Amino acid sequence: MKSFIVAITGASGCVYGLRVIEELLKAKSKIYLIISCPAFLIIKNETGITLRGKTASETEKKIQKYFSSRAIKYYSEDNLEAPPSSGSLITEGMLIVPCSMKTLSGIAYGYANTLIERAADVTLKEGRSLLLAPRETPLSAIHLESMLRLARLGVRILPPIPAFYHRPKNINDIVDFVVGKILDNLGIGHNLFKRWKGP
Repeated sequence: MKSFIVAITGASGCVYGLRVIEELLKAKSKIYLIISCPAFLIIKNETGITLRGKTASETEKKIQKYFSSRAIKYYSEDNLEAPPSSGSLITEGMLIVPCSMKTLSGIAYGYANTLIERAADVTLKEGRSLLLAPRETPLSAIHLESMLRLARLGVRILPPIPAFYHRPKNINDIVDFVVGKILDNLGIGHNLFKRWKGP
């Protein structure tokens, strides 16, 4: 069973993160999930889904119920003693979908103030795969320099930019294209979109 650290941060586009989790669970992966405090609010505003409980344990139960899976272990972003903060937790890597610019900047400069940033820092130092889906537009020079800094360290920068050659019929098709590209980068097979075969 493959295992991944998945984080959802406070940027618009939380549906991408939720959809990635669904697909990773279909692929029989174990997930160590971290959701930032602002992300809980954005998830509720953008999808109507309430995942946050009064405690971390209650939140985990809500998340497991929503995804109908016990293969998810949830940790709050302020729990710096959680397993993802140590390189001794063996995973295939980490993905942050979506990734706020605040989080991206913290990772780029080794700030490690939250469990998300610390887990990403550990993923980098252990030489494991790290994928970020930054969700912001337009991009300032600060954003671009931070992304370039991370890309030079081997981090996969995958902005959730849709394509239209597969002729999406609805929002789900657009979301699935981006999620499919993320799964491609993780080496996980899928049938979420039709691949380009030429005109």
